[in-house]
Amino acid sequence: MSEPLRVQAIGSPQYDSKRLAMLTRWQETLVGYGLILPSLWVFLVFYYGPALFLLYIAFFHWNIFASHSTFVGLHNFVVLVHQPIFWQSLLNTAYYVVLVVPVTTLLALGLALLLREAARIRGGGIARAMVFLPHVTPVVATSIIWVWIFDPNFGLANTALRFLHLPQLQWLASVHWALPSVMIYTVWHSVGLYTILFLAGLSTIPRQVLEAAQMDGARGWFTFRRILWPLIGPITFFVVVLVSINTMQTFSQIYTLTGGPHGGAGGPAFSTTTDSLLIYQTAFLYLHFSLASAMSVILFLLILGLTLGQKLLADRFVFYR
Repeated sequence: MSEPLRVQAIGSPQYDSKRLAMLTRWQETLVGYGLILPSLWVFLVFYYGPALFLLYIAFFHWNIFASHSTFVGLHNFVVLVHQPIFWQSLLNTAYYVVLVVPVTTLLALGLALLLREAARIRGGGIARAMVFLPHVTPVVATSIIWVWIFDPNFGLANTALRFLHLPQLQWLASVHWALPSVMIYTVWHSVGLYTILFLAGLSTIPRQVLEAAQMDGARGWFTFRRILWPLIGPITFFVVVLVSINTMQTFSQIYTLTGGPHGGAGGPAFSTTTDSLLIYQTAFLYLHFSLASAMSVILFLLILGLTLGQKLLADRFVFYR
């Protein structure tokens, strides 16, 4: 025969303990939400709220000075498709991302490996600080300094080329070299952050694994390819995604480096006009907020698609311990 059902009487010690535990969990939950409410409110008002409003006006003919807006559906997106400058900005963004992401990632990994070895000698901490220092400097201030470095007449870049007996370049004033000049600055300014991330990933590798590999005769490139690289796969994936997102949203250095005597921000001849810069110009220079919102939605979808694609590749090739 089956065991008879056990009914807990209200007021029994077991019932009271469960009820007390449930009330405690509810109190802890309410206290937790109460503590994060101020920060959550900031996110809702200054991040998610504007994002939802941006999505809203992307489907309307909206003007900041108008009292009402008109629903136009996909008209703003259709207008963008027929704008050559929009396609030019996408090509510039793709060119920028395709070069900056692998160069930054590989350079950061190489610096992390060097700093990992330098940590065993005196002055390793100073070397880490010097690598990370450019990242904590203000983008606008250092961009102005790099404008002088790239000056074709008396800049440090051409001075170095002249010393090496190499042809001098026009840098930011050249249609062909303006965007690569911005790339050089971007790599210089951001590589320190990703180097520290790689150092953190390398520090999690058990020393016993490397010692066992050395005892088996593993050296140099074989150790890196067969042991270090697979073990830092997750942090490599994280760095690649982070670099990709930040690069696709680059604005400040392009705006500062290419402004002024170089034909205005995005010049010369739109050679440095990326999607982020075009969004700013469309919204705040020409006051076409609906078109700028549509471009922002497209940029978001491109970043989302790129991230999901990288996630699919990571699921196949990244090893998680």
